[in-house]
Amino acid sequence: MAFNFSQITNDLFIGSMPSVNHYDQLRELGVRLIINMRFSLGPQPDSNDVPIKTLWLRSLDNPIFPISIHKLMRGARSAIETIREGGRVYAHCAYGRHRGVAMGACILIAQGYDPESAMKLIAERRAVADPYAYYIKPRILKFAKQWHG
Repeated sequence: MAFNFSQITNDLFIGSMPSVNHYDQLRELGVRLIINMRFSLGPQPDSNDVPIKTLWLRSLDNPIFPISIHKLMRGARSAIETIREGGRVYAHCAYGRHRGVAMGACILIAQGYDPESAMKLIAERRAVADPYAYYIKPRILKFAKQWHG
């Protein structure tokens, strides 16, 4: 699987799963937090003197098992904290189409975007992203209600 990603905003990147070989590239971009939304493949530890933090929020890309709102909240809070400290965030799943996109949209919502604008921005900046998938969009909308509620 080829490593590819898209810059969504100054603070947020969404893409495919990085290997440890890609950490230096992400570090050069200012990434200080990697949020892994994959279920079975956890993040590889960063052996650098100043390691990139990783957060593994095990989620399935499956309409029968929707992404946990609790996990989206946890990821958004961690991302906001990282961004406030001057770092950037990389959200990913396997290919950067669904789970990583859902997490990215939730981060944007936590930064003040309305859900439709967040999904539109991601779809415009990452060609393979599908925040409108019938089982992804409802999770983003539910997150937005709970985040603002």
